[in-house]
Amino acid sequence: QVQLVESGGGLVQAGGSLRLSCAASGRTFSSRAMGWFRQAPGKEREFVATISASGMRTYAADSVKGRFTISRDNAKNTVYLQMSGLKPEDTAVYYCAGGTIPFITTIQKEYDYWGQGTQVTVSS
Repeated sequence: QVQLVESGGGLVQAGGSLRLSCAASGRTFSSRAMGWFRQAPGKEREFVATISASGMRTYAADSVKGRFTISRDNAKNTVYLQMSGLKPEDTAVYYCAGGTIPFITTIQKEYDYWGQGTQVTVSS
């Protein structure tokens, strides 16, 4: 069993930065790819970024590429999402997810553990 708890969300002005953290319990963290997804009001949940179990490979959605960076610390069982150059369209609930495989993936069905989410609001 893996439990994920996100933190670091909040209200920020456009152009600002936030760092989200996701702390994981359980002994399988370092064998799983991790991902960040987001869901804006009235929209479906969408992929944001993923990182392999080793941390050697990452991939981000085109909409956030160059602005958001995913990283992980396996010694701390924590994955991060550094967000900069935030835009109002980044406003959403951000979810951390634990993958069923160690490789990067954008497919939601390949994530079997999900956090409760943290709200990010970007004002214009």
